[in-house]
Amino acid sequence: MPRPAQSPRPRPVRVLLPALACVGLSLGLTACSNSKPELPTKEGTEPTAIEAIPNMNAPADSNAPADSSQADAAARERPDPHSFSRPDQVRVEHMGLSWTVDFDAETLTGDAVLLLDRVDPKAPLILDSRDLDIKGVYAATLPAEMVAKGEHGIPELSPKAVRASEAFAETKFEVLAAQTDPDLGSAVVVQLPAEANAVKLTYATRPGATGLQWLEPAQTAGKAHPFLYSQSQAIHGRSWIPCQDSPGVRTTWDAEVVVDGGLTAVMAAEQLGRVVPEGDDPEATPKADEAQTFRFVMPQRVPAYLVAIGVGALERREVGARTAVWADPKVVAAAADEFADMEAMLGSAEQLYGEYAWGRYDVLVLPPAFPFGGMENPRLTFATPTILAGDRSLVSLIAHELAHSWSGNLVTNSTWGDLWLNEGFTVYFERRIVEAIYGAEQAEIEAVIGKRELVAELADAEGLGAKPQYQVLDADLIGEDPDDYFSGVPYEKGYLFLRALETAYGREVFDTFLRDWFDSHAFGAVNTEEFRKFVGEKLVGAHQTVEGAKAVDLDAWISGPGLPEGAPEPVAEVLATIESEAKAFAAGDMAPKALSSKTWSPWLWLHFLRSLPEGLTAEQLASLDEAYSLTASTNNEILGQWLVLAATARYEPAYARMESFLIEVGRRKFLTPIYRALAATEDGKAQAKAIYEKARPGYHAISRRTLDEVIGFAG
Repeated sequence: MPRPAQSPRPRPVRVLLPALACVGLSLGLTACSNSKPELPTKEGTEPTAIEAIPNMNAPADSNAPADSSQADAAARERPDPHSFSRPDQVRVEHMGLSWTVDFDAETLTGDAVLLLDRVDPKAPLILDSRDLDIKGVYAATLPAEMVAKGEHGIPELSPKAVRASEAFAETKFEVLAAQTDPDLGSAVVVQLPAEANAVKLTYATRPGATGLQWLEPAQTAGKAHPFLYSQSQAIHGRSWIPCQDSPGVRTTWDAEVVVDGGLTAVMAAEQLGRVVPEGDDPEATPKADEAQTFRFVMPQRVPAYLVAIGVGALERREVGARTAVWADPKVVAAAADEFADMEAMLGSAEQLYGEYAWGRYDVLVLPPAFPFGGMENPRLTFATPTILAGDRSLVSLIAHELAHSWSGNLVTNSTWGDLWLNEGFTVYFERRIVEAIYGAEQAEIEAVIGKRELVAELADAEGLGAKPQYQVLDADLIGEDPDDYFSGVPYEKGYLFLRALETAYGREVFDTFLRDWFDSHAFGAVNTEEFRKFVGEKLVGAHQTVEGAKAVDLDAWISGPGLPEGAPEPVAEVLATIESEAKAFAAGDMAPKALSSKTWSPWLWLHFLRSLPEGLTAEQLASLDEAYSLTASTNNEILGQWLVLAATARYEPAYARMESFLIEVGRRKFLTPIYRALAATEDGKAQAKAIYEKARPGYHAISRRTLDEVIGFAG
């Protein structure tokens, strides 16, 4: 995922949930209830009580108040504090997923068939869920031929023939809600018969699932068909799949998706395409009133947060031998042109750190409501249309998501407290790709801007400046929503740490070290302590620092707040010139037409706008706008920053464009600073609330949660 542009948001007030059933405190769930056991109802819309499950009982007072410290202690006993699952006891090895997509009800309805590795034969299966309607749970001992690897190298459990197997028999389960941390959702605890190797859950998602967004036709480029997409990072996968929702648990999976005719389903997997019924013409266009089924397989093991789906009116365009773009037919040509360098980026990445392991690298351009710049779903990056600038000036985002194919997707942080192992590595890798394709100066410009944004975040007294626990790389996120940790720290501080190591030992040595890191941990999950040990053995203990370089203080970088003394200082001389011109213009010493802007790239324009000091007047903005038509800019990065200035200075000629931008675009990076600038004054706050009431229904749940706080929206 690209680096965020806002400080961690405040956490919601914790609420106490009623005791539901007998459960061990090691899960941090509700305490024991002595209610009479019942089997789940047919509807399965609410958690229900069943008989005590072996190994799940714990002495507890059902009348005792919730104790967050007790829950936090219990979380530390689990492999991942943000997952109730116990993969050390029973691990999901493969998922067979099957859904029918219902745009009218805004639900996915279907089955999840899970193949299990029962490390502890007496332990139950524990899955994560949030607001899922679990209708039934069944266990089976599937025969060897049914779970054997098929033609695509993995078991294929989503077809109806498997899901309808008579081997499945109803088994007992409980849905147990978190007592002190509702962000975690609920544990689904499944009793397993002695020889069972598979479980099937029939279920439906709810319209409010945070991992899914349902869009009306009017919210898409073509305006004719609805659209669905998922966003599962960090712990939103559990809102649409009952799974072991931890980055440390990797599974293979296959899926079939039933959609209305005229729509196309894609997933972050190998696209097997539309299933053509026997006797039908495979070249015929499906009728609008006929359902159609699409098949997918993911032969590489991935964590749940990287399972992704998109459904809508989509067209595919080849970009290179291994690269393609999926998008609305009205957007696909522009997207293919914008991303024309993808194949070259892929080749450059392979030269740096080894063979690409995922077969294809395609990009799905989503509707504007997508809350992020991109999401690195393997084989199919999800990207915002706001990077379609028409001049390929913003494609470093694609370099970032491509780099995740190694750092994050191939080698994944085992818990969200180790996020920098995904994002810091990816920013470093991204800038190496940018350097190879667009030159060292462009990479250095981006590094300078990245560090300055980080320094500003660390100094923000209302954000990271007041939260030293979020300023470290090995963050303790017990009791915290991992979404709150997505800031410049795991991204830019992580990058600077790796750059410090490169500076200390030389690029050639460091490149060999990084390639060894990826090769040694491929398709695995790692934590910061493992990285520290690897550095000690393969870098610090194996090589001398280059002449004149100081040894890197690992403890200060990893566990110390802020930036250590002597952190790398990227240099781009052109930025200093732009900063001086920004100050001269603001002071009235330079006219807009006198700026050296003829040679400015969009990145340099962006830096100019960000370098303008506080206190600009509406008249000064008017002079810039008259000279450069900034309100009409088609580059969303430039436009977003310009609208922040317009909101701050109360520059009325930009208001109409500001309102349309806030309604049409859902990318949180742009929305948050504009709304904050508006909310800084009384008349601006009224303007912000009026726009937000119109725009909010089209925003993703992740964006709404951030912006509700900014606007003071009470629902």
